[in-house]
Amino acid sequence: MSKILVDSVVFDLDGTLWDTSATCAMGWNRVLERLDIPFRPITEHDVRRVTGKPHEQCIREVFAGLPEAHLAALAAETAVEDVRLIGERGGDLFPHVDAGLKQLAVRYPLFIVSNCQAGYIETFQRWSGLGDCFRDFECWGNTGLTKPANLKMLIERNGLRHPVFVGDTPGDQAAARECRVPFLHADYGFGRCPDAAHRFSSFAELTGWLLARA
Repeated sequence: MSKILVDSVVFDLDGTLWDTSATCAMGWNRVLERLDIPFRPITEHDVRRVTGKPHEQCIREVFAGLPEAHLAALAAETAVEDVRLIGERGGDLFPHVDAGLKQLAVRYPLFIVSNCQAGYIETFQRWSGLGDCFRDFECWGNTGLTKPANLKMLIERNGLRHPVFVGDTPGDQAAARECRVPFLHADYGFGRCPDAAHRFSSFAELTGWLLARA
């Protein structure tokens, strides 16, 4: 892999640091039942298939064909239910994320940019106990902006000169490209980026590579 300058690390969240697909599927099914909307049971695979997109878009894709009123209600209710249920049940951190983030936080300022709803990143930080590792974050739920716009905002707000963006999907790769920052592909995550120049099969591998450049 070619040499790149790194002074900070910005992470995507779902598919990069953890997986909440099973918890979210449970929440979406609860909302369907509560709103008495007839639909097939939602599985974690349904959630994982759309993870990485803004929450409202995820709902519209998974529940395609439902009336607009139902889609709007589902988008609003599942956004709240996800955060509540994840606060109770959490998600699955990918292997070595806990130890790796603690090591990296000693050497780099760390950040999160996600397409998640408001409150979701804070829930991740509380549940994982890793909140102190991060200096700042931004998300679609707070701003209504695209991932590239949020990434650019966070970089400018924190005066980052040589950040890298770690993510798992083509959308993450496109955001990094638009902001002209190096993209590090979490190849163990949900998406495929076959032309990514820097790819990692585990968080431990990613951690080692970043520490070697600190």
